[in-house]
Amino acid sequence: MFQHDKFDNYTFEDVPLNQDLYLVDECYLHEYEKAMLAFFNGEEDKKVGYVSAIAARKVNENSIELSLYANIYDRFHVVSIALPRDQFVVCVGCWQCDEKPRIFVKSTWLENIYLRSYSIFALIDADNFKRALECGKITRDKLVRLRSEIDFVAAKHPDISFISFADSLLLKSNWSIGYFKKSVKCNYEPEVFIALAEEIDAIYQTTLGVHTHAVITQGSNEYYDDSLLHISPSANHISLNSLGVPFAQLMEIEEAAKRASKAGEHPRAELYMDGQYYHSLKYKHEFDKNSGACYEYHSKMVGTPCKYYYATINNILSNLDGA
Repeated sequence: MFQHDKFDNYTFEDVPLNQDLYLVDECYLHEYEKAMLAFFNGEEDKKVGYVSAIAARKVNENSIELSLYANIYDRFHVVSIALPRDQFVVCVGCWQCDEKPRIFVKSTWLENIYLRSYSIFALIDADNFKRALECGKITRDKLVRLRSEIDFVAAKHPDISFISFADSLLLKSNWSIGYFKKSVKCNYEPEVFIALAEEIDAIYQTTLGVHTHAVITQGSNEYYDDSLLHISPSANHISLNSLGVPFAQLMEIEEAAKRASKAGEHPRAELYMDGQYYHSLKYKHEFDKNSGACYEYHSKMVGTPCKYYYATINNILSNLDGA
């Protein structure tokens, strides 16, 4: 296939990096070749099938790291996914016709990308908790009150799991990209986590007298067909059902921010947001999100450098669309 000299064929190892590409179902392979050959012969250009906008970031031995542009219409939402070698079919383009390279992939794998659940994670940590504990300011009564206040907040958000450890809180919600073929709608609403960070910070202040900071990430979760939490029948085993890039990035950003603030490389902040999450928020048109303060960090699960953005809660909330 694609033997015409105008086609540009790319092997798995030679997929173009850091440029606009398309992800396409293999079922359109023959129809696409036929349409392009007709176009080469002077016939009218014919659009074939459906495409997903992507960019390849790094080629590994057994996979390609991709940026999937989940939504570029009313927000800039990018998700990192991995294309396994055995799901890759062919990559072909035509620079002479200004035709972007298309990566054709196995049908089942592509459908799973759109049907699976993704997650948003937030780690909310109390500041100066050890000092307050040493000074005797943390009592059982205060901790019980804190727990009750968190219960009240959690009851208002049944689609978000709340796991608390007194001095920290882990939040998780699942969301879908949306898939029109199966009538699955996109339900990504990341802004609620900013509002929750503000509400929970106020609770910690009134109950324990300490402030908090929040680390927030989003993306792929390997427990994509599971519930928010797993609780064993004996009720003494709780699984967060969380494994993947965004979950790992919670701790990586937390550690990177601590090192950077301790070294004086940037001030401490109320919010630390992975770059993909930060850019996916719906901002007011006049807000220049690209000028936000950021810091580079490395994730063991991502082959390219990452960034987190740091800010006050008010700075983000006041610049969200509809604020």
